[in-house]
Amino acid sequence: MQPSCPVVLVHGWKSHPGVWKPLVRRLEEESFVCWNFNHSGMRDAGAEEIGSALRDFIHTMQEEHGYHGPIDLVCHSMGAAVARYMLEVMDGTSRQIPVRTLIGIGPPNNGSSMAELFNDPVHGPEILRQLTGTFVPRTYDPAEDQLVQEFRSSGPFVEVLRQAGLRRDVRYRVIVAENITAIPEFFPLFKGQTWEYSSSGWKKTVCGDGIVSHTDSIISGAEVAVLPADPTMLHCSPEEYCHVRLPGNPEVVEQVIRYLRE
Repeated sequence: MQPSCPVVLVHGWKSHPGVWKPLVRRLEEESFVCWNFNHSGMRDAGAEEIGSALRDFIHTMQEEHGYHGPIDLVCHSMGAAVARYMLEVMDGTSRQIPVRTLIGIGPPNNGSSMAELFNDPVHGPEILRQLTGTFVPRTYDPAEDQLVQEFRSSGPFVEVLRQAGLRRDVRYRVIVAENITAIPEFFPLFKGQTWEYSSSGWKKTVCGDGIVSHTDSIISGAEVAVLPADPTMLHCSPEEYCHVRLPGNPEVVEQVIRYLRE
């Protein structure tokens, strides 16, 4: 039977819709309708502006397809928090966009420790130097990046999400990676670990994907899948479970398909 809900894909910060190619192929095999949202051209925009563009995109697709029923949202990284802002803050009371489930892959639901780290006067300069060319562009200045400033763990934007709360009509799922075997090749720049920020300061943990820790991602009321389910997979291809590779990771793709089938 053909699935009834279109799947809206929302890529992450400084990313692009092409990261979803493996998932799009599987969605097509399973006869899901796929709406791939592109905000790669909105480099200087904040969460509210991108959230508005996402809302407009969904409305446009609804009109084009003559469909106004529930949708599913699959989001990577900051794309998940932007989608939450659209749902919980912008559409929180009117509920004009009916959503069945929101699946966040490595989402900074509680704010981004990495965004906080970029701005840290002690650690920030060295972290930016390490990540230049792989996660941030050259000559990158976090102070000029509105989205990064909004998603700092201590930022007001994160507090707005906390105050809004999860929507009771939406089923929330979170997919996170964990370097349970502590293999350095998982994310070599940080020796297989993930920086984590809390009120007590900084620490490094294997409970994360190199960029986003479990503490950043996991929220009360959301179902959580921690991957890989088989830790021996980290001996075969550990780099496939780091943050930037998660949207195309085969195990992540199949977990998304399982969630969407329910």
